Amino acid sequence: MSIVQKIIRADVLAMSSYAVADATGLIKLDAMENPYTLPAPLAAQLGQRLADVALNRYPEPRPAALIEKIRRVMKVPAQCEILLGNGSDEIISMISVACAKPGAKILAPLPGFVMYQMSAQFANVEFVGVAVRPDLQLDMPAMLAAIATHRPAVIYLAYPNNPTGALFDDGAIEQVIAAAPDALVVIDEAYQPFASRTWMPRAAEFPNVVVMRTVSKLGLAGIRLGYLAGRAEWVSELDKVRPPYNINVLTQATADFLLDHVDVLDAQAAELRAERERLLAALAEMPGVTVFPSAGNFVLVRLPDASATFEALRAAGILVKNVSKMHALIANCLRLTVGTPDENDQMLAALRAALRIGS
Repeated sequence: MSIVQKIIRADVLAMSSYAVADATGLIKLDAMENPYTLPAPLAAQLGQRLADVALNRYPEPRPAALIEKIRRVMKVPAQCEILLGNGSDEIISMISVACAKPGAKILAPLPGFVMYQMSAQFANVEFVGVAVRPDLQLDMPAMLAAIATHRPAVIYLAYPNNPTGALFDDGAIEQVIAAAPDALVVIDEAYQPFASRTWMPRAAEFPNVVVMRTVSKLGLAGIRLGYLAGRAEWVSELDKVRPPYNINVLTQATADFLLDHVDVLDAQAAELRAERERLLAALAEMPGVTVFPSAGNFVLVRLPDASATFEALRAAGILVKNVSKMHALIANCLRLTVGTPDENDQMLAALRAALRIGS
C-alpha cells in the first residue's frame, strides 16, 4: 500500500474526478451555458473596469456594495441576508460542512444535481435520494416517508430541476417545508432566468427556507458567483465556514459592472426561452423521441439509443450531455442545452440524421 493509499480516505480513492468533456472544435450544448457573449461596446467598458482593479490586494470578504446591488437588482426581500459563494457549488459545500453533525443526513430528489450528493460525501454526511415520479414531478408519499424516516438536516429542491427541467409544484414544496420543520430546505434556483416562477419573494416567509441562485446561467458562468438569500440566523452561521476571500476581485468587479446592465442579460435569456420553445416543438415532431417539459435552458429527450445518438451527434460536431446512466427514470435520455438559433438548427439537423428522420 502506497503512502497515498494510507492517507487518502477510502471513499475518495474509489471516486472519479468530476468529468468535464473536451469541447474543442465542437458546438458546445452540454453545460447549460448562455451561448451569447457581451455586446462589443459593453465588453470594452468591462475591460476598462477590470484594468483598474487592484490585483495586488485581497478582495473584500463581504463586499457590502455588491451585496446591496444584488439585493436590489435580483429583488431579494429586505428581511433576508445574502451569502456569496464561488458559484453555487461552494455554497452547497458550505451547507454540508456547517450541518455535518454526527448522524446528519442530506436529502434530495433523484435524478438531480450531482453536487448535492458529492458535497455530502465530501463532508462525511449520509445522502438520501428519493426518486421522482415517472412524470419527473416530486413523489410526495415517498418524499414525506423519507423525511419522517431519515429526519434530514438539509433538503435540496432544485427549481427547476437539473437534469430533468421539471418545475416542481409549489404546493408540493410547501408540504415538504411543513413536514421538515427541523431541516433547512434549500430551494435552488440556478435556472430561474428561464423559469416562470420563483420562491425569492418568499425567502424570509419560513424559518427553515433559503433560496440559492447563481449568475452562471444568466450568462456569467466564467466568473463563478453564486448567492444565497435567507433569514439572518442562517446566513450568519453559514458565513462562518466561508473561506475569507472566496470571491476574487475580478469576479466582484465584473458582477458589480454587469448588474448595472442586467437588461442585456435578461434580453439574452428571453431569446433563449423563445428558442427553448422552438426546440421543444421541433423535438416533439420527431418519431421515436420523447421530449419532457422544461423550465430551464435545456431540454431532456428520450431516444431509442441515447449512447449511439450521443456519439453520432459528437461525430457531427455537436456536444450534448448523455445523462442516460444517471438514474433509471432517465434511461436513454440526452440533455440538450439551448443554444443560438444557428446552433440549435445544426443540432436538430444532426439529430434527424442520427435518427434517420427525413427533414
